[in-house]
Amino acid sequence: MLELVPPHLVLVSMPALLFLSAFAWAPLVAEPTRTVVKALESFRTEGPPGWSFTQHTLSEGKDLVERYDAGQPEFRRWNLVAQNGRLANPEEIISYREGFARQSRGGTAPRIARQIDTESMVLAAETPERSTYQAKLKAGDPSDRTALFLRAILVWHKPTGVIESFTVESTGAFSPTVGVRIEFMQTTMAYTLPVDDRPSLLSSVRTRLRGRAFWLKSLDAEVNVTYSDYRRSVPLRKP
Repeated sequence: MLELVPPHLVLVSMPALLFLSAFAWAPLVAEPTRTVVKALESFRTEGPPGWSFTQHTLSEGKDLVERYDAGQPEFRRWNLVAQNGRLANPEEIISYREGFARQSRGGTAPRIARQIDTESMVLAAETPERSTYQAKLKAGDPSDRTALFLRAILVWHKPTGVIESFTVESTGAFSPTVGVRIEFMQTTMAYTLPVDDRPSLLSSVRTRLRGRAFWLKSLDAEVNVTYSDYRRSVPLRKP
């Protein structure tokens, strides 16, 4: 025969149950967060090195297709393929390459992931496969007046243990310098999931900006960049 528990015992037991369940749940919440924080230490927003790709940029009515060859010397890695819907002509290709001879795009990409204030990281949403975290950003240097108004949002793919998307966006309107007011800014980087011997790779970057300079000039802009045709490259050996 089923015995009923008196109501007053149920009420007395609830605080204890909540306390015990919180104790049991805390490590489960903290462990994935520690895993994500650890992944951020080596996370590269531009993706892993050693991969060649095609970059397609759409911005303000302009259309640009470039090819990056990771196996070439630094000043020869970028090549113009097409622009504004047509293949680049010889003169445009020469002008493009001369531009790189004067000023290379090489160097280390910004490691903005290192600016994430991991102490402020909170779980914003969760599904069986993905966790979404939000965190504040720390200033990259003493002159950085923008980080205070930004936050990072990252989506963690649990089955593969990789960051599937990384977003930096403003939390409200701000003025990074005199005469400039930013109403909204957001950059979202999306990544492929690893498959077989192919790691997670950058697949797209979308940047949106709304603002004005000196109350007259619009700063509104949107840039969409997609990445495709990835090939693993072996750097050329020096003789």
